[in-house]
Amino acid sequence: MAVDAAALEYVCRLVRKHAAIVLDSSKDYLIDARLKPLSKELGYESLEHMLQAMQQRESTELVTRVVDAMTTNETTFFRDVQPFEVLRTNVLPALIAKRQSRRTLRIWSAASSTGQEAYSISMLLEEHFPQLKDWDISILGTDISGSALSKAKAARYHQLEVNRGLPARYLTKYLERDGMYFKIRDSVRKRVEFRHMNLASSWPAMQTMDIVFVRNVLIYFDIETRRSVLSRTRQRLAPDGYLFVGSTETTVNIDSSFVRAPFERSSCYLPTPP
Repeated sequence: MAVDAAALEYVCRLVRKHAAIVLDSSKDYLIDARLKPLSKELGYESLEHMLQAMQQRESTELVTRVVDAMTTNETTFFRDVQPFEVLRTNVLPALIAKRQSRRTLRIWSAASSTGQEAYSISMLLEEHFPQLKDWDISILGTDISGSALSKAKAARYHQLEVNRGLPARYLTKYLERDGMYFKIRDSVRKRVEFRHMNLASSWPAMQTMDIVFVRNVLIYFDIETRRSVLSRTRQRLAPDGYLFVGSTETTVNIDSSFVRAPFERSSCYLPTPP
């Protein structure tokens, strides 16, 4: 029994309503692959029966589980490499020079998924900037997915995950064996915090950020949602702060309050001067 078009359209509307993620019925293979295991886990006879039950009565818990399952949580340590090189060679040295008097840094990893991006930033700080040992540094990771956040907070990754993007010397220095997994060491974890946040919904109060990573998430939103996310990000970014987006993403023709930074292939942006 195949999922009918009406049920597929229902899932697309549901995900767009609750997460602003734009899907269409051509993604039926994706819906099937991600929701069929969930329907079995929850004891439904089939995916079709679960969707029928949802359409008859939407429970908050079930909607949350479905939206969570449909959220893309693809990430790796030091993903795309170049942004982290720019962070190391240009962005952090500039900010450290500017923040010497107050000795604080605030960094936000939005749509942080299972935490590798936030921990990569923390490892980079630990590896290359020993002068920051006594600074007040916080890295905030946020995501809409409860399951992704649970994994990020646990800070435990299996062999395949640490093999993807993590330099060998970082593995031995900043992770330790934990049974079949590798766990992030406390020296890296201590400055990282994770919270639930839906970028397409209301935002909680937060501190002014010096660096914001909103990478590889804007592509899932329509133009109006991208514009809203960028506008609210600008309000929370320091006037001399830095915004990183994904390699296929841009602020151009979406939000004029950002200008591309002069760093090659970095997808890094600066607030437009007043």
